[in-house]
Amino acid sequence: MAGEKKQIPLRLSASLYAAIAAWAEDDFRSVNGQIEYLLTECVRQRKKNGRPVPHELDVPPELDIE
Repeated sequence: MAGEKKQIPLRLSASLYAAIAAWAEDDFRSVNGQIEYLLTECVRQRKKNGRPVPHELDVPPELDIE
């Protein structure tokens, strides 16, 4: 399965999508590429720290991106 990519449905609020889209544009990536990059970095950081992800991540954060 190396090299294969899974497709998943993903629902984002309009404001979160807009923030990611603007960030992606700044980084010269597609929105999909930016989301994949951010998730990869989070997983890499978690592996580096060797600590479990805190339970607070289960609660959607209050984002000030409006």
